[in-house]
Amino acid sequence: MHRFMQRGMEILFASICFMLFGITAFAQDIPSDYQDVLRALDRKGDFKAGVLKVNIPRSDLKMTIQGFSTPTPFGFGGWIALTKDTDGTDVMMGDLVLLQEEVNPVMSALLDNGIDVTALHNHFFWDDPHVYFMHVHGMGKAADLARRVKPGLDLIGHATPAAPAPSVGGAGTALDTAKLAKIIGHEGEQTGAVYKITVGRDDLGMKEHGAVINARMGLNTWAAFVGTQEDAAIAGDVAMLESEVTPVLKALRKNGLDVVAIHHHMTGDRPVVIFLHYWGRGSAEKLALGFKAALDQLGKGAPAHGMGN
Repeated sequence: MHRFMQRGMEILFASICFMLFGITAFAQDIPSDYQDVLRALDRKGDFKAGVLKVNIPRSDLKMTIQGFSTPTPFGFGGWIALTKDTDGTDVMMGDLVLLQEEVNPVMSALLDNGIDVTALHNHFFWDDPHVYFMHVHGMGKAADLARRVKPGLDLIGHATPAAPAPSVGGAGTALDTAKLAKIIGHEGEQTGAVYKITVGRDDLGMKEHGAVINARMGLNTWAAFVGTQEDAAIAGDVAMLESEVTPVLKALRKNGLDVVAIHHHMTGDRPVVIFLHYWGRGSAEKLALGFKAALDQLGKGAPAHGMGN
């Protein structure tokens, strides 16, 4: 009996050692610089196929779609991933799941730390709460990327909603459209209560099957104003080359305008043109200055001509 118990203890000890060895081996499979990333971000992840994937799940949200309970793995598990290029530089990509009040604070924190935001859109209809998905990109050393992305990640689940801008009350002063046009440098058109300024991207020289793709075909940047000179709202769309996206985003955020979507409107276009939609509220003059700051980032490079097909 004693010998049987001793043999059992030996088997148990061997099993524990094997399990510990397996755990150690798994941990060693993650390169040391990527282990440092997980520690710096204080998040879990795994390393497969040469990629470190860091989990940023929104398990803090109780999601429903059309009233149907949808758990986090259904489509609300945000992430960032790192892999190395041929010279050892790390490439980082990611998809962050954000409440609407988190979108612009997180975007500003990322842009301020040299991380690019490459898309912003929704994945669902009828989701409650309504969430957006932000795609991010960065290049550099793993430790540096972790340091740069962390301020944005730390805001997830902790961003406070912006207080709604108070109404000035009363009728206010009618929009000074001449002043807005002077600030922006382009004349607009009045349609009812809305004053809209549209600026084409003729500098791109875009064609499809020989047909010129101009502002009337949707290749344009615009700003629409409504309200009063003291209390106005602005909404619009900006058509950008890939190289213009980050400068435009920075200009909008620096001037307090919220970005609500980043996507493309066309396929097969050359050069690739990205569109973003934005919104803001405040004095009409301040809003116009914010739009002008973004407009000033366009067309600085050499025009790129042509289009697919």
